[in-house]
Amino acid sequence: MPVLIMTDECVGHMTERVVIPSAEEIDLAERRYTDKKPGEAWPFEETDDLIPPMLPVGEGHKFHVTGLTHDYRGYPIINAEAQEENVRRLVEKVRVHVDEIIWLEEEGVEGAEVVVIAYGITSRVVQPAITNARAEGIKVGQIKMVTVWPFPEKRIRELARQVKALVMVEMNYGQVYLEMNRCAAGQCETYLVGHAGGTVHNPDNIYNTIKEAVK
Repeated sequence: MPVLIMTDECVGHMTERVVIPSAEEIDLAERRYTDKKPGEAWPFEETDDLIPPMLPVGEGHKFHVTGLTHDYRGYPIINAEAQEENVRRLVEKVRVHVDEIIWLEEEGVEGAEVVVIAYGITSRVVQPAITNARAEGIKVGQIKMVTVWPFPEKRIRELARQVKALVMVEMNYGQVYLEMNRCAAGQCETYLVGHAGGTVHNPDNIYNTIKEAVK
């Protein structure tokens, strides 16, 4: 399954040590290749798990790849039926594997009154604010969204029933906050600490929002 990695300008300007684990410590996701003979397999044929096995290049398989809507062979077809089939397969492929795709890193969430959620460089900027709030006795948890989509709806609904407030800190004015607020569904207070960019958040603004959330 393809993986989209999103970085930002702040990450691009950071200078830090990169630690690459030894090969033995890295879990490899092996490609699944077809066991059919050339001429009997197609790149987008239907499978039960919606993930067709790949056709190995250089072993006699002939197939076409396009960015357009296409048929099971990969050849372009531009009509509503092909659009429906292509988009539905992609959406369903994600939907049935959503629990395997979602990746969250949680810290101090158990027993927290407030949980701060962030992603990207903002996940690091929230840490001084959380440290200061904890020093005052406020029970604050943090969730780093390593994957932003699919959105972790199930986990947010669970937390909304357990905490006083959820705080979304993001480098815009509410794109992901709206998803968090929708999933919270009024079961707890929700706060947005937005920012237009150009620089990172001021941790004091996050800290003040955490204090407001526990009042």
